Amino acid sequence: MPYLPIPASSDLLPEGYYVTRWQEPGRAEADFGRFDVKRVVRTIYILFSKSEIPIAPEGKEIMDLADLSTPLPEWFTEEDLSIYASLYEKNGFTYPLQIPYRALHNIKGINVPPDPTIQVPVLLIEGEKDYSNKHPWRYQAMKEGIMQKYVRDMEISFIPEGCHFVQEQFPDQVNQLIISFVKGHSVNS
Repeated sequence: MPYLPIPASSDLLPEGYYVTRWQEPGRAEADFGRFDVKRVVRTIYILFSKSEIPIAPEGKEIMDLADLSTPLPEWFTEEDLSIYASLYEKNGFTYPLQIPYRALHNIKGINVPPDPTIQVPVLLIEGEKDYSNKHPWRYQAMKEGIMQKYVRDMEISFIPEGCHFVQEQFPDQVNQLIISFVKGHSVNS
């Protein structure tokens, strides 16, 4: 989620939204714990690769939202899934749930500095089809220039078919954008 100099508020999000759910200690662990790690990772990649916001209805959890017959995205292979699952089997989901989901709670009372602007060049690469672009406040911040008030030297690159995992979906394109950005902002010694 891009930097915005306002405290994050789960009051702005629907109750069944995964961010709201995963902020609650123990809830995601109980949801994930119903399934093997590979199925959890598969479900996350299926849900988060879509352009719809994943929201669980009352009485359901996030892991209940995926149709198991849905194939993995074409750019995410069964081999990728096995490798990712093995890493989560080894290390668990605690840290990925803590940062950023549960850290958002800790930000609520943060004091914003008098000048919250970022003073260095910033590149933000986003997928046009990322479900998070459907949040009205986020779309406004990204597309209508609100972020430029706080990040004055910012380049935003939208990849038309990109989803939430744009860096995995289009690695060559993302790498080229990063290389071009760095070259364009190099300081001669």
